[in-house]
Amino acid sequence: MQYTAVLFDLDGTLTRSEEGITRSALWAGEQLGYTGFRQEQLKAFIGPPLYVSFPEIMGIRDSDVDEAVRLYKERYARIGWLENEVYPGIPRLLRSLKKHGVKAFIATAKPQVFAERIAERFGLLPYLDGIVGPTTERVSVSKADFVRRAAGLAGGAAVMVGDRCYDIDAAKEVGLPSIGVSFGYGSREELLASGADSVASDVRELQRLILGDKEPARGLFISMEGMDGCGKTTQRMALVRHLERLGWEVTVTREPGGDGIAEQIRRIILDPANEAIFDETEAYLYAASRAQNVRAVILPALTDGRAVVCDRFVDSSIAYQGGGRGLGTERIRELNAMAVDGCMPDLTVYLEMAADKAIERRRSAGEADRLERQKDSFYERTAAGYEALYANEKRVLRVDASGSIEEVSGRMLEGLDRRLTALAAE
Repeated sequence: MQYTAVLFDLDGTLTRSEEGITRSALWAGEQLGYTGFRQEQLKAFIGPPLYVSFPEIMGIRDSDVDEAVRLYKERYARIGWLENEVYPGIPRLLRSLKKHGVKAFIATAKPQVFAERIAERFGLLPYLDGIVGPTTERVSVSKADFVRRAAGLAGGAAVMVGDRCYDIDAAKEVGLPSIGVSFGYGSREELLASGADSVASDVRELQRLILGDKEPARGLFISMEGMDGCGKTTQRMALVRHLERLGWEVTVTREPGGDGIAEQIRRIILDPANEAIFDETEAYLYAASRAQNVRAVILPALTDGRAVVCDRFVDSSIAYQGGGRGLGTERIRELNAMAVDGCMPDLTVYLEMAADKAIERRRSAGEADRLERQKDSFYERTAAGYEALYANEKRVLRVDASGSIEEVSGRMLEGLDRRLTALAAE
């Protein structure tokens, strides 16, 4: 069937939310003297309203339920909503829906204010056409009411997607087809027993059920640049962890390097024994490694809808060989044109650090490779090459790399989130 809109449940369908929900429920119960529960026992809180879950799951007396809900919301508003992550593959699904003009909504029993906060914080909001949920006040509204409201906003042929029987029951009550997802908090048996039209075991299967054989969206290409010693390796790990929390399936690669062939070229370039390599030879070796990496690693991953994080790309050659070696930035750009064949990053994270500070940090870190043994003047020309290259380059996120690891990560990830939102809007 050709759907024009998809209504998603949130917890257990778009996000893995058990940590924040179970910890908040556990904390609320303990404040009222209801102890002895384990987080694992409280997964059943995901799905039904709190006013149902507290008495049924934790045995909280009717006279204590209002206070339990208040305490739960207090902790959840403070920290629980952040104890969350997006299921792997969800960004690709939402990007694919947007690519083909299929509207996407959230229809949830979670208070709408929290759903909106989560959608924004975890990168979902730019792909959504609306979010429908209850207020934070106690109201007797069923999940079907939110699904009905979302369906009214969506119009056309909508389908409900959820992980629990409550989602499937709501879809049936509203008269919508439904797809259950067994990667959430309900079983395949529960979903089929409730009357789900089909059940997806993972996000890729869900995408096929919604879009059929339509071409999925391309992935996301991020490169990382900076002087040797700026902290790229450490910050790359932070960036990858953040992307994974946002639901991206990530492929990490580097330059020179990538697959086995490109890694062999890397060893030739960086081996201190190869001091006789001419500057022009070095430039061609970098381009050769890049051509291999693009075709063997980067393009296949992007076609598969993954996020690619590449430690250095063509900008490094322009700065290091074009500027540092003095071969000329335009000559290096032309040399690499065939190597990249139009495959350029959607976003480049540039960790800014003064050349002398970067040199000092790198040389104190351990044995230097062939490139790292160059004179200070080489690095000064390289730094100038970066500055000239990035003077008016819009795809570049410039990050001050001075300060503690945590401070740099914070600046980088805050900027990254803004850029990802802008890219999604495009």
